[in-house]
Amino acid sequence: MGRIIAIDYGRKRCGVAVTDILRIAANGLPTQRTCDLIGFLHHYTATEDVDLFVVGLPRTLKGEPSESMRYITPFLRVLKKEFPGIPVEMFDERFTSAIAHREMIAGGVKKTDRQRKDLADRTAAVIILTDFLNSRRNTIS
Repeated sequence: MGRIIAIDYGRKRCGVAVTDILRIAANGLPTQRTCDLIGFLHHYTATEDVDLFVVGLPRTLKGEPSESMRYITPFLRVLKKEFPGIPVEMFDERFTSAIAHREMIAGGVKKTDRQRKDLADRTAAVIILTDFLNSRRNTIS
């Protein structure tokens, strides 16, 4: 069984998270500059078995795709082209940034560290992947 990678796609930076080999937990990987993301994923998939990419789906409060989709859609085309053997799923990412900041506060992360955008992006990717895993477990049981 391969790992699942989640991506919190942004115009400048992308948060990245990955499951353990048993797909029980999500762990953050180093935040990537958007321009470096595909190269990072090529390197990662060359050394680890990956079965699925989960990309955060930005939605408005009404549940409609947000303005950010105009940047994510071209990325999805590139991702599918570069990794034709790995399926891509979108997963609702509403409120992940706010939840990430709350989690960092609850975890005792210093204010100066919470202001680091890379940490927030990585935490958001972990939340996306954790929520994705939980949604899968809830449909199985």
